Amino acid sequence: MTCERAYVLAIDQGTTSTRAILFDAAGQMRSTAQIELSQHYPQPGWVEHDPEEIWRSVIAVCREAAAAADGPIAAIGIANQRETTVLWERDTGRPVHNAIVWQDRRTIELCARWQREGLGESVERRTGLVIDPYFSASKISWLLDQIPGLRARAERGEIAFGTIDSFLLWRLTSGKCHATDVTNAARTMLFDIARLDWDAELLKAFAIPRALLPEVRDTGAEFGIAAPELIGTAIPVTALAGDQQAALIGQGCIRPGMIKSTYGTGAFALLNIGTAPVASRHRLLTTIGYRIRGRLAYALEGSIFVAGAAVQWLRDRLGIITLAPQSNALAERADPRQRLYLVPGFAGLGAPHWSPRARGALIGLTAECGPAEIARAALEAVGYQTRDLVTAMAADAGIEIARLRVDGGMSVSDWTMQFLADILPATVERPTVIETTAWGAAYAAGLMRGIYPDLETAAENWQPERRYTPHMSADEREERYAGWRRAIAGVLAAAP
Repeated sequence: MTCERAYVLAIDQGTTSTRAILFDAAGQMRSTAQIELSQHYPQPGWVEHDPEEIWRSVIAVCREAAAAADGPIAAIGIANQRETTVLWERDTGRPVHNAIVWQDRRTIELCARWQREGLGESVERRTGLVIDPYFSASKISWLLDQIPGLRARAERGEIAFGTIDSFLLWRLTSGKCHATDVTNAARTMLFDIARLDWDAELLKAFAIPRALLPEVRDTGAEFGIAAPELIGTAIPVTALAGDQQAALIGQGCIRPGMIKSTYGTGAFALLNIGTAPVASRHRLLTTIGYRIRGRLAYALEGSIFVAGAAVQWLRDRLGIITLAPQSNALAERADPRQRLYLVPGFAGLGAPHWSPRARGALIGLTAECGPAEIARAALEAVGYQTRDLVTAMAADAGIEIARLRVDGGMSVSDWTMQFLADILPATVERPTVIETTAWGAAYAAGLMRGIYPDLETAAENWQPERRYTPHMSADEREERYAGWRRAIAGVLAAAP
C-alpha cells in the first residue's frame, strides 16, 4: 500500500446524528456524509435510540463518504456517543431492546439504592466515576430485570452488551469481534481504570454477568475487518474511542495540563492529567484519555448534560427559532441589562453537582423578557456551566487554566465563544479542523496503519482558526456569575 494515496474513514456516531468523514494521508477531509437520528422519549426522562436505525445510518454514510476515495481505504476509526447501552443476541445480532441513551434518567431509584448500600466509595475509587444513571451499569441492570428471561440468557452467555462502538464493531465484523476500548470501558461504571480490567466485585454487587461484557483493548488496536459487502471493500478497524476522548486526541491535548471542551448535545471538558489517575476533590470524573501503543493518558472530566440541546429546545419546543444559528442573532438583540438565567436541568445536572433529580428552570424573568432574552440565557448557560467545570479542574490539578481548546457544533457560534472567554476568563481557541472528534478517531486508526506519525506530530500540526480573549470587566463577570450560582442553588434546593 502506498501511504501517500491511502485514506482513513472515520465514523462519528453521535447522539443526534451519524457522520462519516474520509481523511486523506495529509489529514485533509476529502468527503463527509451525515444522517440525523430519531430521538425516542417513551416516558418523561427516558431517552432511547433504535440500534437498527443507527446501524443503517452508519452503513449509508460510510458508503457515501467512501465513494470519494481514489485510493485504498487503509483503516476505519470509530468515535461514538458514550455510555449509551445496547444488549443483543449473540446468535442473531438482533438487539433485545432499544438502546438506552446516556441522557436517560430511568434508573434514578436504582442508583439511589446502590448509594444507600454503600457502593459509592468503591465506584469512585475503582472506576473514577460517581454512581449516576448517566453511566452504563444501571442501564444494563434495568434491562436484565425488565425483560423476561433476559438475565438467565445473559448468564448462559447468549446475550452481549456493548456501548455503541462495540455494537457497531460486532456488526461490521459479522459477529467475529466483541470488543471495546479502554475509553469506552471506563464509562460503564464496571471498569477498574488502574488495573485496566473489568472489576469482579462491582459486577457482583450490581448483579451483572461477566459473560455479557466485551474484551477490552487499547484505543488503537486490531479490531477485525469490516466485511467487504458493507462498504464496498474489506477495511481493517484499528481504533475505537469515546467521542470526547477522540476529541482530546484530535485537539492535540497530549501533554498534562492541556484541556479541551466539546460543545454538542451536551458539553464535555477533559483535562489531560498524565500517566496516573488522580481522584477529584471537586466531584469531577477521573477517566482514561487514550491508550495507544502502550502509551496511557488519564483525564479529569466535567460532564454537562445540556449544551446544544438547549438550542434544540428553543427550536423544537418553544418555536422561537427555526434554525439553530438563529439563536445567535436573537442573543445579540437581547437587553444586556437583564439577568435571566436558564438552568438546563432537562436531564438532571452533571458535574460538579451530580443531581439526577434536578429539573430545568428560568430564573430572573421580568415582564420585559422575551424570546431574545431566553435565547441569550440558553447560550450563556454553556459559559456558566463551563466555568463551574474549569474552576473545579483548576483546583483539582493545582494549575491556572488560561487556554481552552473548543470544538463541536456550538463552537462555530462566535457569540457563544466570546461569552465563554469573557465569563471564564480565559483565551478560547477554535481549531482550523472543527471536526476534531472524527479527526481524533481517524488519526488513531491511521497511526496504527502507518498512515500518520506519532501523537506529538498531531499536536504540533494543530492550528487555531480563531482565538477569543476576554473583554468583559471583572466586576460584570463576577456579578453575572454570582447570579448563576444563586440560580443553581435554587434548582438544587427544589430537586425532590
